[in-house]
This record gives sequence, structure tokens and C-alpha cells, in this order.
Amino acid sequence: MSQGKGNAPSSVVIHPLVLLSTVDHYYRVARDTNKRVVGILLGEVRKGVVDVTNSYAVPFEEDDASPGIWFLDHNFHENMYAMHKKVNARENIVGWYSTGPRIKPDDLSINELIRNYTPNPVYVIIDVQPKQDFEIPTKAYVSVEEVKEDGTEAPSLSFQHISSEIGALEAEEVGVEHLLRDVKDTSVSTLATQVNGKLLSLKSFISHLKEIKVYLENVVNGKLPLNHTILSQLQDIFNLAPNLEIEEVSKNFAVKTNDMMLVIYLSSLVRSVIALHSLINNKLENREAEKKVDDVLNGTFEEKKKEEKKKEEAKVEQKDKAKK
Repeated sequence: MSQGKGNAPSSVVIHPLVLLSTVDHYYRVARDTNKRVVGILLGEVRKGVVDVTNSYAVPFEEDDASPGIWFLDHNFHENMYAMHKKVNARENIVGWYSTGPRIKPDDLSINELIRNYTPNPVYVIIDVQPKQDFEIPTKAYVSVEEVKEDGTEAPSLSFQHISSEIGALEAEEVGVEHLLRDVKDTSVSTLATQVNGKLLSLKSFISHLKEIKVYLENVVNGKLPLNHTILSQLQDIFNLAPNLEIEEVSKNFAVKTNDMMLVIYLSSLVRSVIALHSLINNKLENREAEKKVDDVLNGTFEEKKKEEKKKEEAKVEQKDKAKK
């Protein structure tokens, strides 16, 4: 049986600025090494949802060979937090992050240290090098007390997974869009981009279905205990899924998909035709401009030729006059 301390958070929303700061921290400190970096998360808690809007790095060292030996710079952390409070008094310490990529033995001790600054800290593992493009690079946890029902053992702390998502304010969305424009390959057409997006979505869907299959197999084989909450949620998912065995539903899906693809295809085709038309017009305009330049140059050359001819004739006349 697990119990949280106080009103434990139920979910975490990570803003893009936090992800960018974490990646910058990792590449400055631990790039091309097996080390991880640690920092403090700032934000607000509303109705059990932790809104993480900012973060800052903290000097951290640990000995992988000797669990239990680690160092986190308290003075640096407290000074940074005091400066952040001067800039934005609404942002409070809500937890801490590391680049993991998994939970380590010392994490519970670090979490208890962060509890001195906030009663229910969240621990977010941010994967700076995700293996799959369609996976969210964050995993959130809270510490809970595990109490045996028979009371034979003393309560012990462990991490419990909570849901996490990526959220952004309007200003952050604009900034991310501008950032993606610099990263995005402009040579790839809109149609190819949309098809790639759908492909990544399908890969993510297949990945989650495999996770569900593995979980259900483990439950059937007795490797995992039966969780009625998870089974209820799975039942809701299957109830919401359309029955594609019905011919009319299957036909409607196919028609809608074909209509959407037709619109995308026609839009890309029109865009290509307009671009080709603009290219041809541009070439014609350049050709006309080059022709005018050539005409001007040729006209100037002819005038110079006539002047030189007149000068030569004048010299010849002067010589004839001198002879006479």
C-alpha cells in the first residue's frame, strides 16, 4: 500500500524553456560523458497540477562506483533561488530534474533534500537524447511511503510515476515556431512534412499498444498484480475505439481520409505550379533586363567607334593640309 506525503501532485506540465535550459546545461557540462546533470524546477502548483515554467542548473557531482556519495551545492542553489525570486516572485521551487536517463539509488536522498524547500517535490527525468522522435522526453515521479498491509515492516520511500506533458504559453509557442524555422529543412514539401507527422503518430500508437500488450500478458501470467484502475481505463479506451468491422464505418473512415489527402495533394500541386510560374516569370524578366543592358552597352560602343573614326579623319585632313 502506498501513501503520498500531504497533497501529492497528480501531473506535471513542462514548458519548452525548461527543456531548452536542460539541454543547454547538459551540453555545457556533461556532453560526451556518462555523467548526468541536476537542476531545480520552478513554477506553480494548481489543483494538484505542477506547472513548471522555469529552471536553473546546480553544480552536482556523484560517484557511480560508490552509491550514497554525492554533492549538491546548497549555497549556489540558495543564491540562485533568491535572485530568481527578485525577478519573478510567483515562481516557487516545485521540484528538481536530472538527465537520468533512469532513476538512480541516490535520487531518493536528493529528493528528501529538495523537500526542505517544498513539501511535495516532483522529480522529472529529462532525456536529452531520446531514441524515438515520437516519445515525450520527460518522466515525472513523486516519492511515496510504502506501508505493508500486515505492518511487519517499517514504512519505506519509493518513487511513484505520475503523468507529464509538454505545455506552452502563447509567447512560448511563437518562440518555438521561430526556432523550428531555423532547424526545419525548407527543401521538404508541406505534404512530406504532414505525411511524416502521421507516420510518427502511428509509430507512437503502435509503441503504446505493445506496452499494453506486454502489461496484460504479465498480468495473465501472474508477474504483475491486477490493477482495476488500469483495466478500467483500458476498457474505456476499447469502448471509445470505433468498430471498423462495420462496413459503413469503415467506408466513412476511408472517404474522410481520402478527402483530406486529396486536399493536401491539390494544395501542394497548386503551390508547385505557382512556384514554377514565378520562376518562369523571373527568368523572363532577367532576360529582358540583360537584353536592355546589352543594348545600352552596344550603343555606347558604337558611339565611341564613331568618335574615334571622326578623330582619325580629322588627323588625316590636318596632314593633307600640312602637305599642301
